[in-house]
Amino acid sequence: MPLLVLSTRVRAPIEVVFDLARSIDLHVASTSQTEERAVAGRTQGLIGLGETVTWEARHFGVRQRLTVEITAFDRPNHFRESMVSGAFRRFDHDHEFRPEGADTVMTDRFDYTAPLGPLGTFADWLFLEAYMRRFLAVRNELIKRVAESGAADEYLREAESVQRSDRDGS
Repeated sequence: MPLLVLSTRVRAPIEVVFDLARSIDLHVASTSQTEERAVAGRTQGLIGLGETVTWEARHFGVRQRLTVEITAFDRPNHFRESMVSGAFRRFDHDHEFRPEGADTVMTDRFDYTAPLGPLGTFADWLFLEAYMRRFLAVRNELIKRVAESGAADEYLREAESVQRSDRDGS
């Protein structure tokens, strides 16, 4: 059962980094290499406690679906996404945020079990752990770039508009 831990220092306020990390739209932008898209549940805007999103993407040449639910939420310090269904046997992905001066330290803790028993354990050792670490690092780099460039407003303004539309039923 690997536990991947990645920390990224971002020169931006904790609330901005937290909201970018839960942005469906930013996640899609960070995963163009896997053609990932949100196909069910929350498909735009900012995901919150109790909400689900189903992702469809191509990994290792195979089209796959993964549904996660936000099972813990403490804005702007922490949220957890837990797999509901998908290719892994299980996973919990904790996103933790803490301010350090003018910066925010964003830490991902991705705790998972590969599928297929011993074969999955071998695949994990061979390539899956490195693949997942790269996948998370690419996403974190985009969060950092967007937050530090001032482009966060584009994602967060759009997300606010989506949330308002959802509340109003329009």
